[in-house]
This record gives sequence, C-alpha cells and structure tokens, in this order.
Amino acid sequence: MPILPRVAAFHDEMTAWRRDLHAHPELGFEEHRTSDFVARKLAEFGCEVHRNIGKTGVVGVLQTGNGPSIGLRADMDALPIQEANDLPYRSKHDGRMHACGHDGHTAMLLGAARYLAETRNFDGTVHFIFQPAEEGIGGAQAMLADGLFQRFPCASVFGMHNTPGMPVGKFAIRPGAMMAGGAFFDVVIRGRGTHGARPEAGIDPVLTACHLVTALQAIVSRNISPSDTAVVSITAIEAGEAYNVIPETAVIRGTARTFDSSTMKQIEDGMRRTAAGIAAAHGAKAEVDFRALFAPLVNNADETQFMADVAAGIASEADVDRNRSIIMASEDFSFMLEACPGAYINLGNGDDAGRYPVHNPNYDFNDAALPYGASLYARLVEKKLPRLAKDA
Repeated sequence: MPILPRVAAFHDEMTAWRRDLHAHPELGFEEHRTSDFVARKLAEFGCEVHRNIGKTGVVGVLQTGNGPSIGLRADMDALPIQEANDLPYRSKHDGRMHACGHDGHTAMLLGAARYLAETRNFDGTVHFIFQPAEEGIGGAQAMLADGLFQRFPCASVFGMHNTPGMPVGKFAIRPGAMMAGGAFFDVVIRGRGTHGARPEAGIDPVLTACHLVTALQAIVSRNISPSDTAVVSITAIEAGEAYNVIPETAVIRGTARTFDSSTMKQIEDGMRRTAAGIAAAHGAKAEVDFRALFAPLVNNADETQFMADVAAGIASEADVDRNRSIIMASEDFSFMLEACPGAYINLGNGDDAGRYPVHNPNYDFNDAALPYGASLYARLVEKKLPRLAKDA
C-alpha cells in the first residue's frame, strides 16, 4: 500500500513539528528542549514516556495485546554549523543548525507514534527510541549503558536516514555491512623548541609531523589487504605560532574508516607503531589517542529483506534499491544493531529541493519526505506485529 492516508492527513502538522525543531537546534547531550518537545507529543498521543535515558534520550512505549516487541529509533541532535539558509524557520541559535536532518527523523518517528496510537492495528509493544548525541559523541552507547534493551526489550530494531540527491519516495538498503566504522585520532609529537636560526639546538616536531603524515598512508596501502576497504585521512596539523621559533609540540588529527572491527584494530596498531618509530628516528616522542567512536553498521539479512519489502509496499519495488553501495560515513545506530537484530535504510531527500549534502550550511530536510518515513515506521510495526484474525 502507498503512504498511509491517515499519515498523509497530518502531513502539515509533521511539517510544523519539523520546522519548530529546525529553528531550535541543540547539540549532543544538550537536547533539553527537543526532549521536552518529544516527551510532550508522546504523552499527548497516549504513549508511556520515559526520560533521561542516555542523558537526554526519550523512549515512548505503546502496547496493544501481548505480542512481541519492536524498536523504532530516530536521532535528535544538531551540528555546530552556522546555517546559511534564509528560511522563516532557520536556526535561532548562531553556530548551531540541523544540517543532517535529525529534525526530520524525529518528526517522522513522532508521526508514526501518533498514527499507531490512534489506530492500534498491531499486537505487541512498540518502543519509540529518540536518541541524543549521534554526531560522534556516543549517544547510542549512552542509551545502551543505561539499559536500553534491558528496560525496553526488542525482538528487532529499525532506523533510517535521509539521503540528499535521492528522489523523494525512493529507498536504499543493503544486507550486511552498509556503513563504515569510524575512529578519530590525535597524535601529539613532543620535541624541543629552539630559535629558527639554530635548528641543531632543538628537536623539530614539525618536521617529524610531516614525515609521519606521509608514513601513515602506508598503513592502508601496505598493511591492509586490498580486498578490505579502509581510509585514513589526516585532517589537521597544528604547530607553532611564530616565523622564527621551532615549537615544542605539533599535533596531527584525523579519522579512520573501515567496515571491519579487526581492520580498525590493525589501523590503530599500525598508527601507534609508525608514530613511535618516526618520532624516535627524529629524537622526538609521540603520543597517540585513538578513539573508535562508531562500529561498522551491519544490517541483519532477514530484517533487511523485511524492511525492504515493507518499503516496496509504500513506494514500489522499482523504488527500492536492495543492494545499495557501501557508505564510508558512520552512524552510531551501529551499536544498537550490535545489541539487537535489525536494519537501517536510506530514504530520498530529493534531487532538487533537499539536494544539498548533509553537514553543509545550506542543507535542509525536505518535508515532502515526512509521510514516507512515518508510513514506513508505522507499517514496519503493523507487518512485524500483525493482529490475529480474530482481533482484526
């Protein structure tokens, strides 16, 4: 069946919710207004509301009958980006904006909660999981550490993310590894400062850093199998402030991405070994802080097929890419999928409106996608937790 008619009927209200959230963006673990908004709406719909799970996370519970349970997850946090859009609902907070569409994800899950609370055409329990701090701050892990799946057991869990450039009404998913695991790293190189005219009197951390940046590229090209996908990117070098001073320290920062946790460990080990060796060769010392922030996102094969089948019922089979290409970006829903079988899907944000990439100051979630996402969330529940014939 296409978009649920009842969901389509309150499309304007979902749009108003989304734009309100867009105008009031909050960074990870600071989503106090957003959590209040979500909790208030869930309570209005008739859901049981639980607050402060993973600091600012919210879980709404809706039960009908005695069937199994299902989890539906949306992220809520914004990014530290200055919005460039000139919109009536543009961010009211300088330096913060919803540049990844989490405002839209939250509105879609609220729309599904409203529909399911009104219709109750399922037998079981739905946990509406509103997660804070997805953007590399550990929101999923915080919710799990607070006993998310012990307090709200789920037989399966599902999430989604918008994709700019993909037409509205289309979906994309793949079984197995779909998104890369991600790590951030800092390497502090300690030398000995001196006058720029007397380099022999010091130990140059800048020269050491330059050699190290080049050497780190060999980790992927010479330590990782060509059949494994991995990327190591140096994204910042900081050292010194004066033209005539060789500084005491230099700092290298960057990110590593891969689809396998053992490969990520190879990268970390290689980085520590290389940093120590290059620094020692120059008489310096190196300290490596390597932080694995995201696990690879791995979709359960059965739940992937189920989610794709439901998406095809909302759009059409031709509108669902069941074997989309892998994505080098990361997503901390991966940790929930490690703890519970489930799947994660992309839905189109538009190839005209909604075309700007995520994490761009011109990005805006396309409100035309709201009923597709809300209908998919709702139909996942109705298909996964069908009412018995005698109750229909």
